[in-house]
Amino acid sequence: MLALIFCLFGPFWLALSGQSDDLAAGGGNVMRVLGWGLPAHLVFLATAFFLDGIRRPKPAMVLMIVANVLNAGFNWAFIQGEAGFPAGGAEGAAWATTIARWFMAIGGIVYVWTMQDHEKFGVRTKPTGGWKTWARLRVLGYGTGIAIGVETISFGILSVFAGWLGPDALGAYSITLNLLSIVFMIAIGVGSASAVRVGIAYGRHDFRDLALAGWSGLGVNTLAMMAAGIVFILYPDWLGGLYTTDENVLAVVVPPIRLCGIVMLADGGQAVMANVLRGRQDVWVPSGMQTVSFFIIMIPVAWFLAFSAGHGVLGLFEAIFTGAVVSLTLLSIRFVYLTRSDDTSGSDRR
Repeated sequence: MLALIFCLFGPFWLALSGQSDDLAAGGGNVMRVLGWGLPAHLVFLATAFFLDGIRRPKPAMVLMIVANVLNAGFNWAFIQGEAGFPAGGAEGAAWATTIARWFMAIGGIVYVWTMQDHEKFGVRTKPTGGWKTWARLRVLGYGTGIAIGVETISFGILSVFAGWLGPDALGAYSITLNLLSIVFMIAIGVGSASAVRVGIAYGRHDFRDLALAGWSGLGVNTLAMMAAGIVFILYPDWLGGLYTTDENVLAVVVPPIRLCGIVMLADGGQAVMANVLRGRQDVWVPSGMQTVSFFIIMIPVAWFLAFSAGHGVLGLFEAIFTGAVVSLTLLSIRFVYLTRSDDTSGSDRR
C-alpha cells in the first residue's frame, strides 16, 4: 500500500527528480496506472510462492503464460488504439500490465481457495500460534523483499536517467525495458520451479540432486533466453514497431533492443540463481550480492556510460548487462561454495 500511495503522487516525484514538466506529467500518469497493479503483483507472488512450496508450480506457470498473452494483446489494443480503443501510448502499455497483474492475482486466489485439498494445507483455516510462529518465514521474506526492493529502486533510478536524456530516450528505454521484462517472466518461472526442486533436495539432504537441480535450472533458462535473444537480435525494428511508429523513437530503440538479446542471458540467469539459493534457504548473502551488483555497481556505471561516455540509452542497458553479469557471477560462486560445503558435511555424517 505504501508503494501504491507513492505511485499516486508520481508527477510530484518526477518533477522533484528534475524531469521536464511534460515528462513529469506523462510519466507520473504511467506511475499511477502501474501503482494500481502493485497490490495485485504482490498477491500473485504470495500465491505463486505458496504453490511452489507445495510442489504445484504449474498453475502459476499457466497464469503467467496466459497473462503474457493478454498483456501482448492489450498492448496491441491500448498503445496505438486498435480494436476501437483510444491510443494510450505508454499509459496504455501500463494499463495492459496492470490488467495482466490483476488477472494473475485473481486467478491465483481462486485456484488456491478452491483446490480440492485446501483443507490439507489449511488454506481456509485461521492462523494460530501468534507472531512468533512466523519468525523463520519473516526472516526469509525480509531478505527476499530487500533484494527485490533494491533491484526495483535501481531500475527506477535508471528511468530517471533516461528522462534526463530526453523524451525520445525515455520512450526507447521504456519500450526496451518492457520487452526485457516480458522475457524476464520466463526466468522467474524457471527460477521458481528450480527453487522448489532445490528446496526438496535440501530437505532430504540429497545434496547432489540439489546441485543438479540448481544447475539444470540455469541451463534450461539459458536455452530459453537464447531462443528469445535471437528474436531480439534479428528483429529489433519489428519489436520496437509494436510499441510506436515514431521514427525518432525507433531510431533510438533499435540498438538497445538488439543488445538485450545478450543482456537477458545474464539478467535471467542471475534471477534463476537467486531463486535457487532461496530454495537452499540462503537469503541474506545473495541479497547483499544483488545489492552490490545493481545498486553499488550498475547505477554509477549507467551514469558514466549514458552521460560521460555519451552512449545514451544504450549505455543504460550496457550498465544493466554489467550489473547482471556481476550478480550472476557472485550468485553462481555462492552456489558452488554451498553445494560443496553441503556435500562435504553430508559425507561426514555418513
